[in-house]
Amino acid sequence: MKKRAPLRLLLVAGARPNFMKVAPLLREFRARPGLFEARLVHTGQHYDEAMSEVFFEELEIPKPDIHLGVGSGSHAVQTARIMEAFEKVLVADRPDWVVVVGDVNSTLACSVVAAKMSPPVRVAHVEAGLRSRDRSMPEEVNRVVTDALSDLLFTTSADADVNLRHEGIERRRIHRVGNVMIDTLRRFLARADSSDVMRRLGIAAPFALLTLHRPSNVDDEAALRRIFTALETVAQDIPIVFPVHPRTVKMMRELGVGADGGGSGGLRLIEPLGYLDFLHLQKSARLVLTDSGGIQEEASILGVPCLTLRENTERPITTTRGTNVLVGSDTRAIVTAARKILRARAPRPRPIPLWDGRAAARIAAVFARIARESS
Repeated sequence: MKKRAPLRLLLVAGARPNFMKVAPLLREFRARPGLFEARLVHTGQHYDEAMSEVFFEELEIPKPDIHLGVGSGSHAVQTARIMEAFEKVLVADRPDWVVVVGDVNSTLACSVVAAKMSPPVRVAHVEAGLRSRDRSMPEEVNRVVTDALSDLLFTTSADADVNLRHEGIERRRIHRVGNVMIDTLRRFLARADSSDVMRRLGIAAPFALLTLHRPSNVDDEAALRRIFTALETVAQDIPIVFPVHPRTVKMMRELGVGADGGGSGGLRLIEPLGYLDFLHLQKSARLVLTDSGGIQEEASILGVPCLTLRENTERPITTTRGTNVLVGSDTRAIVTAARKILRARAPRPRPIPLWDGRAAARIAAVFARIARESS
């Protein structure tokens, strides 16, 4: 009897949020070498070591099999570079499936290239179906296009299933599996507990934790000033620790906003952190303020109150079952919501179905069925 060849999977990671998602997938696939041959492509979309390489070390991700090294650029330039480089990879490698995660430019670019190969390479999208309904967000465009091109769509929650069905995706292609980023959180939470980041940085509880990087906030001078006006007020009630994204530093300097952070005020700017140190701060915080989608999810599982500095979210389950409240960039809304949280007890985490640390195993089980059926 002829031995079955392993299913050849090419996993794509480009930016920091992707690394937390590919880590559990690689672990599951590589635990079954008879079924899967899984290779990792790092596009290099995040090219700063503090924003990229440290995550590979901490999350026990093997060195990428292929590194495209595309670096920074406008959305068009970066996407084009990834597509050009990834096409060469597919011509040489001819995998059975391209597996993309999340909603960054690498997700879109590699999906388009795979779908337009002759013959096409099948695409699986992990974290499919999330919708903010805001097409001004580059990530929303990436999500919609990637889902339209995908052959398998792995979702985190029921609302994502509904979104995909409304867009005409066949039910048989949709698999609700849970949240792979929460797989990583649950795996490394105990290790993060032992981080000494608070001692190293001289941070003491209680404190609030801030992240800010979306163009709608940091590229819009009026929005950025409204947010920082609110932060100055909140920082009178509780110190705010702010690991600053390189893009945000650049815009703050150009606009002259928040320039005294790290001084005598209550807002302290620090360098970007690795995953374990950031997770430790997030779990220890009294309040999180963010415009990140993933942090909304993590805060909800950790039971930490979260104010999202956006008018919408593609992760509505974090507002219905989690700890997340949308406040936009309105100064009064941010201050009012923060003070309400600081006066109350921290909420207890509510379980979110399938966010149990087993999402990657469910995804691997779907591919295992495909591998057996194709033999």
